Amino acid sequence: MSHPPQPTSKIGVYIPSIALFVAVLIWASSFVAMKVAVMAFSPLVVIFGRMAVASVIFGFVALRTGIPKVRRQDVVIILCMALCEPCLYFIFEAFALRYTTASQAGMITAMLPLMVAAVAFVSLGERPRGRTWAGFFIAVAGVVWLSAASVSSDLAPNPILGNTLEFLAMVCATGYTVLLKRLSSTNSPWFLTAVQAVAGALFYLPGLLLPIAQTHGEPGLNGVLAILYLGSIVTIGAYGLYNFGVSRLPASQASAFINLIPVFSVILGTMLLGETFTPWQIAASVVVLVGVGLSQGGLRRVGVE
Repeated sequence: MSHPPQPTSKIGVYIPSIALFVAVLIWASSFVAMKVAVMAFSPLVVIFGRMAVASVIFGFVALRTGIPKVRRQDVVIILCMALCEPCLYFIFEAFALRYTTASQAGMITAMLPLMVAAVAFVSLGERPRGRTWAGFFIAVAGVVWLSAASVSSDLAPNPILGNTLEFLAMVCATGYTVLLKRLSSTNSPWFLTAVQAVAGALFYLPGLLLPIAQTHGEPGLNGVLAILYLGSIVTIGAYGLYNFGVSRLPASQASAFINLIPVFSVILGTMLLGETFTPWQIAASVVVLVGVGLSQGGLRRVGVE
């Protein structure tokens, strides 16, 4: 029986994990940046600006490196991946952050590893055990509690609606992660990131003509800087690192790093935006993380990689 090649050094073992760790740290900061941006501009303007900035950067890179060839059988999968994220994902997330806080939205992302595990059971041969499903339902209960315990404020005028939209964003992210895993064996992670940026810019361009795209806040330097940060550091840096990590690790293992986003988002939201959690929200968040932690001990890989 042949065995998979072993890494040549300990550094090689940890590089994918380090890449995923840095990616989720940047992603956690994106909730803060997105909150700042959508308070100044329409969500459609913010998303298009983010994708356009990334597309321009990738365009300059493509002038030097060229555009890689894509297998014909991968085209439909790539289009479906881009539809899941960034196209539909950012619609839900950007509007979610108009109605809820960055901290609460970050907590909802704790659901992603469980949702990926459920889909990977069907499509990638990763078999969740009973405790994974138990953890899933506990985490869902925690998310419902978190939303029910939320109160309206200037930063969260309708937290129940906002948290629901963020959950729908996680549904899209689940499809994206599984499709990305299928594509990563034959396509460069950086190429897939570039496809996302260009597809997102083209998808959101017509939306700029809609009345909803009109500015709702007071545009200023902070809003512009937030869009530039989202388009460069987050879109290129975080997605590139995450795509690299997913290409080297099983989907369920890679998505487990998403569990760090709630922790980072709460810390950054408190430090930079002055957001606060009520005692009930803290308790609900603990329930979410307990459910996620319970589920991670119940994953069993069958014939993966």
